[in-house]
Amino acid sequence: MEDVIIIGAGPCGLSAAIECQRQGLSVRVIEKYNVVHSIYLYPTHMQFFSTSELLEIGDIPFVTPADKPFRHEALAYYRRVASHYNLRINCYEEAVSIDRQQDGTFIVRTRTRSGEDLEYAAEHVILSSGYFDHPNILGIPGEETDKVTHYFREAHPYTGMKVAIIGGSNSAVDAAMELIRVGAEVTIVYRGEGISSHIKPWVRPIFEAMIEKGRIQMRTSSRVTSILPDRVIIESLQDGTTTELANDFVLALTGFRPDRKLLASAGVEMSEDMDKPVFNPETMESNIRGLYIAGVVASGRNANEVFIETGRGHGKLIASHITSIRNTED
Repeated sequence: MEDVIIIGAGPCGLSAAIECQRQGLSVRVIEKYNVVHSIYLYPTHMQFFSTSELLEIGDIPFVTPADKPFRHEALAYYRRVASHYNLRINCYEEAVSIDRQQDGTFIVRTRTRSGEDLEYAAEHVILSSGYFDHPNILGIPGEETDKVTHYFREAHPYTGMKVAIIGGSNSAVDAAMELIRVGAEVTIVYRGEGISSHIKPWVRPIFEAMIEKGRIQMRTSSRVTSILPDRVIIESLQDGTTTELANDFVLALTGFRPDRKLLASAGVEMSEDMDKPVFNPETMESNIRGLYIAGVVASGRNANEVFIETGRGHGKLIASHITSIRNTED
């Protein structure tokens, strides 16, 4: 029997594990892939919006040459933190269900990469799963073909290619900036009327200059309605007219959504507000006693509501609540 099982070894899950361990609780972390898998899925050369200080967990300094660290620096940092605290992390093991028992404890059932089914008992469970496994699907013809991806890693494979980027977030802008450096012909197709106000301020002027110079084409108030082997069909949201654009690859950078299967299996209620799980913001406890929410899964469909710098504090709230309950029961 564990005191706490944490599902998800992202920064917020690791932070929760550290805070619980500091309170003398036995902790096991279950991770479907590798440690901080969501960060691993970021573009290879991505630079964070946040400063390194805002990404720190467990009181371990995150020292970088620049104010805003890069992906590879974050991966090294979180590996070091996990090792420093000797966290017990079961990587490449997927949690498939959470069942609360009559005595108030939980059974967490998992499946390993080899197909072995395991189960663990725990007094408390913290669900801190990410959202990068589940891209927002457009539901348009051709989206399932191999010329389309919802993940951008690096620009090299697209050298000299005609690439359409669907979306207008920082990920779309970063991808476009990298792609033009390798000679790709880039067109951004975005539903918004103009460039998003959330673009990184140090990137925005350079991006706008590339548009003005014609290095990047941008179709605002538009959407892709069909993806064909050698072209895409683009519809104007202003007048409904359509145009065809020659195309080799499509990057559908339309965001991601949290997985709801585990929440549903445990009986966690969802609010009508952006499909958020119901929880107490002071303790992060859900409507199921002893089951807590941490990290981006608390944000519902609005995955941009919770970042590492805010979600990393969830673990301290949870650990304090568990400790206070134990002290009361003693």
